[in-house]
Amino acid sequence: MGRWRPAQPASTALVTREGYERLRAEFEQLWRKERPAVVAALSVAAAEGDRSENAEYQYRKKQLAGIDRRLRYLGKRLEQLRVVEAPPADRDAVYFGAWIEVERLDTGETSRYRIVGPDETDAARGYISIDSPLARAALKRRVDDEFQVVLPAGPARLAIVAIEYEGDSACSPPAR
Repeated sequence: MGRWRPAQPASTALVTREGYERLRAEFEQLWRKERPAVVAALSVAAAEGDRSENAEYQYRKKQLAGIDRRLRYLGKRLEQLRVVEAPPADRDAVYFGAWIEVERLDTGETSRYRIVGPDETDAARGYISIDSPLARAALKRRVDDEFQVVLPAGPARLAIVAIEYEGDSACSPPAR
């Protein structure tokens, strides 16, 4: 079996202000703190002599390559991203940035999610990518709309229970 894999579809270039600032902070942390520290450790390891058998030198080279790879990705991605700060004109429908509460019609179980960009997904916080099957199926739906979606656990029938946007008085992250 070969290593070739088909190209992944391009991810949506939308991000919330919070997500953009987090990516920008990661870029700055890597560029200003972590990379200089690794470069200094690499030069110390290089000064120890034979580099072919120097485990510290090999480790630092790989670490530096990983940091540089992430910096290149973030540098390109930050240029592509479009920050969405304002809620949509129609706040009664599901769009980017919405907090949605959905109910599984077969079990009655409810879950709360926020639809965000692919670079800021975080399952623990309930942030799902706009490119995810659930978010795609929920887009433009309104409260009480039912829809079907194929989730990793299998097909599910869901209904929109609530829609909120940042700045709404009742809008808050899910309780932990």
